[in-house]
Amino acid sequence: MTSTKRVRTAVFPVAGLGTRFLPATKALPKEMLTVVDRPLIQYAVDEAREAGIEHFVFVTGRNKGVIEDHFDRQFELETTLEVRGKTQALQSLRQDLPSAGRTSFTRQQEP
Repeated sequence: MTSTKRVRTAVFPVAGLGTRFLPATKALPKEMLTVVDRPLIQYAVDEAREAGIEHFVFVTGRNKGVIEDHFDRQFELETTLEVRGKTQALQSLRQDLPSAGRTSFTRQQEP
């Protein structure tokens, strides 16, 4: 009888420079380029979550702080949406976030 262990962690290597997407990636990481209505990396995280992934690890590099910010709570934005009664936008914003403690970020100093 074989024992199978479920994959619970996904690693996203997002440290690249995005040179193939220049000049669009000069100021914005390629993972944050918008496709329809959300950043590209959000699609990857959503798909991983649907596959049962519970922990998301991002290997980042210089100038990739915006990725970390994207997967963090934005209290000012949430409060503003709540005060303005924009509950649908608030729910959408919150559902895209992994639960607290489910993301890790590590910075790669060299390729």
